[in-house]
Amino acid sequence: MNIDCTPEEARRLMGLPDMAPIHDLYMDKLKQTMGEGFTPEVIENMMRSWTPMGEVGFGVWKQLIDQMTGSATKK
Repeated sequence: MNIDCTPEEARRLMGLPDMAPIHDLYMDKLKQTMGEGFTPEVIENMMRSWTPMGEVGFGVWKQLIDQMTGSATKK
């Protein structure tokens, strides 16, 4: 059996939520951040949201970023 429908029609048929507004909001924020440039605070916040192991995982990311940016030697 073949069903000819658009992705939008398939999403509705399966009862999945429309994530387009959230995606658009996220993309707008990402574009704004990229336009303003990445600050250490922005990178830190991104890493916190991406880190699956909480503070331990964040510590690893922070150490890596410090080494890459040279801020570990500036202390």
